[in-house]
Amino acid sequence: MRLLIVEDEKRLALSLAKGLTAEGYAVDVVHDGLEGLHRATESPYDLIVLDIMLPGMNGYRVCSTLRAAGHDVPILMLTAKDGEYDEAEGLDTGADDYLTKPFSYVVLVARVRALLRRRGQRGGSPVHVVGDLKVDTGARRVLRGEDEIALTAKEFAVLEQLVLRRGEVVSKTEILEHVWDFAYEGDPNIVEVYVSALRRKLGAKLIRTVRGAGYRLELPR
Repeated sequence: MRLLIVEDEKRLALSLAKGLTAEGYAVDVVHDGLEGLHRATESPYDLIVLDIMLPGMNGYRVCSTLRAAGHDVPILMLTAKDGEYDEAEGLDTGADDYLTKPFSYVVLVARVRALLRRRGQRGGSPVHVVGDLKVDTGARRVLRGEDEIALTAKEFAVLEQLVLRRGEVVSKTEILEHVWDFAYEGDPNIVEVYVSALRRKLGAKLIRTVRGAGYRLELPR
């Protein structure tokens, strides 16, 4: 899943991005409210971590502008302020949750996961059945019968993209943008490495390479 962090404290923003990337998310970071609004309206994100005190445009205005334009992306607001009024104001503008600085990184990750689970439940069950596999995108687990198959965060993120679009061809570029991030400049063949790892763990026939187009998760016949 792809996250956007809009936070002007650069050290905090990069620390959060590093941690969330290790959790298996693709993370983009901007440090200005106007740039955050532009990114959020031009690119599809699964969740936005939005600071309130920002240059250019504050988080309240960014949030209310997105909601007025019909964007329903989950928004987790961050602020150094404290008090019921500030929290109420943030939620009134359309934020889904609110976290006051300083906060525990573990708590932030738990809030992010909860918001993503909630959004997944609105869109249907987070458990996808593919043959004898059950892929739970909420709990981030893969089961074959009663046995859990251990995947790394990035392996699961690649599989998730294929599962959510099973039966369709998903291009290498689309996987890179959703699993790594918008600014990834490494070797695009990294996708092939993770697809190979998934085939070893889940079965060679599960993921088909469509030459020149991408990959397709094969539906059982």
